[in-house]
Amino acid sequence: MALIMSELKNCRNIGISAHIDSGKTTLSERILYYTGRTHKMGEVHDGGATMDHMDLEQERGITITSAATRVKWNDTTINLIDTPGHVDFTVEVERSLRVLDGAVLVLCSVGGVQAQSLTIDRQMKRYGVPRLAFINKMDRTGANPERVVAQLHDKLDCDAVMMQIPIGREQDFQGVVDLITGKAIYFDGDQGEHVRYAEIPVELHEKYEQERKSMLESLSMYSDELMELLLEEKEIPEELIHSVVKNATLARQMTPVFMGSAYKNKGVQPLLDAIGRYLPSPIERDARAFRTNQETGEEEKFELTPDDSKPLVAMAFKIVEDPYGTLTFMRIYQGKLVKGGTYFNQRTGKKERVSRVFRMHADQRVELDEAGAGDIVAVIGIDCSSGETFCEEANYCTLESIFVPEPVIQVAIKPLETKDSDRLSKALYRFRKEDPTLVVKTDAESGETLIAGMGELHLDVYVERIRREYKVEVETSAPKVNYREAPTESVKFDTKHKKQSGGSGQFAHICGVMSPIPEEEETNEPFIFEEQITGGVIPSNYLPAVEKGFRSSLEKGPVAGFPVVNLKILVNDGSYHAVDSSDLAFRICAATALRENFPRTKPAILEPIMKIEIECPENFQGAVVGDLASRRGIITSTETSGNSCRLLGEVPLAETFGYSSVLRGMTQGQGVFSMEFLKYKRVPATIQESIVRERNEKNNK
Repeated sequence: MALIMSELKNCRNIGISAHIDSGKTTLSERILYYTGRTHKMGEVHDGGATMDHMDLEQERGITITSAATRVKWNDTTINLIDTPGHVDFTVEVERSLRVLDGAVLVLCSVGGVQAQSLTIDRQMKRYGVPRLAFINKMDRTGANPERVVAQLHDKLDCDAVMMQIPIGREQDFQGVVDLITGKAIYFDGDQGEHVRYAEIPVELHEKYEQERKSMLESLSMYSDELMELLLEEKEIPEELIHSVVKNATLARQMTPVFMGSAYKNKGVQPLLDAIGRYLPSPIERDARAFRTNQETGEEEKFELTPDDSKPLVAMAFKIVEDPYGTLTFMRIYQGKLVKGGTYFNQRTGKKERVSRVFRMHADQRVELDEAGAGDIVAVIGIDCSSGETFCEEANYCTLESIFVPEPVIQVAIKPLETKDSDRLSKALYRFRKEDPTLVVKTDAESGETLIAGMGELHLDVYVERIRREYKVEVETSAPKVNYREAPTESVKFDTKHKKQSGGSGQFAHICGVMSPIPEEEETNEPFIFEEQITGGVIPSNYLPAVEKGFRSSLEKGPVAGFPVVNLKILVNDGSYHAVDSSDLAFRICAATALRENFPRTKPAILEPIMKIEIECPENFQGAVVGDLASRRGIITSTETSGNSCRLLGEVPLAETFGYSSVLRGMTQGQGVFSMEFLKYKRVPATIQESIVRERNEKNNK
């Protein structure tokens, strides 16, 4: 059944996101239990988590794919997505946040704001997602929620306001005090299922008064009415506080902070209340869509309303192959999605028929006849890629797409037995459709199949899935780094392409300047093409061919065969022949210009630099820092908490292969680390020489 408007007000589409090992999946399992969706609590550590339904997830104790489910809490219907915490699977978080209306940012009470928390914060800001914060693991030794709130202020630049204070902490953690109602909340029963409200313990009275005052002062910044009541020292109605918190949260001006211990079954129910109370329904969120103005040809913002009676607009945000066919997860922004209906893919213009519609619960499904605006469902029958928009009409509108980061590491892959080649191709075709950060290509020189991704674990998981799901034994090469080539100096070029061999000839002539993109021209584009042709020395209809010729040569740079970036080309002169000039001639001429002149720009090879976060016992800090320095890494900051320390730094990707086992060996198995791509940076001259030499030797074989 599609949701009607009154029900839509009580619908919440939310995601649970966090740094790895902060307890997201455990929290999701508790939510499923308390809302009656499951009757037994699943645990990550014993492989019984409902949301981690893949074998690999259960074995490794990590979340690899985001899982969706739907639960009911009091009057609120919650579509819940549990996302991975590991940076290698960041696209799962990216595409989930793209279609969700709100999120819960889970933080460890000891670890606080960690590397992946910063990435998730950027993703939430990119898509304008309002959020609550939940400080988990309050029963851990070293739990310090005040420090975590201070980190939210400093590192994420958000106005984090505590809505609760803990009753005890570490092994004495018993419950929380609600700063709005002034009640102590305890969680009784074997599994914390009975919520008991009581008076605040005497020893917490002073702390409660102090923290409540601090909370109201923070909230008064968002409401003149609340500020007046505070100044006049009058009683502040509970409903006014709730309303101010909700409005400030929806405007993404503040982040309400809750706390508990999901593993010890404490603090989850008040968080569910807060999800219903403070996070937006589909009605309260603006959907960003664009449509092309037929008269001007320009893209304009297009307003969508979550109304079932309007034409359908939905986004396919995730594609999963399962034994029954291709499941496409869709978020419906407007209109109704009907089983058996046909809809237009806005990118390709193709008509696709939806044969079945499902409500998902992790890997289980319930079939529906239709789904309405604001819903998240899975459909069978359509062929598309992640991030594509479907509408009832062709050229109706396009939703803002999903940001896909560039892969930083690649390996060559081939089946051990030639007869398995077809199955390997099928597997790679499927995984590429599922995951936009997995890039599959063929090396033109060696004919090898290359797969590129976000990190070693990312590629490991896909290799393992090929073995298990397609029964194909494969071998992979050592990981290779995705280097880049970039010019460091400007050079002028003057290139002529002339070919006369009977019949019509070829003639093209271009002159200009090849240079690095100036820093003041802020752009994410790897290549800028400009032309300043005057007097028609090159007819304007040949200029697109010139640009195409340069672009086609960027994939393999002339120095060591790596893609060329940070290049600006200005074409300002040239000549043509009335008979012999053609698009092809100018395209060849541009490619020749790049090949012959790019080496004169004294090109540098750039390598991916990773931001690394290492946690280890303090007594191993010296050894870890020394080892990182030997890998050309630098430490940017150090934090010590109790006996453990956290190191933040930068290290070239090329130096990190196999680092997890080295770190474990150095720290007696107690060190952990996470990495994410930071930037491309010039490699030292000696290393550049060895990279170029290695490539040349490989090409000469």
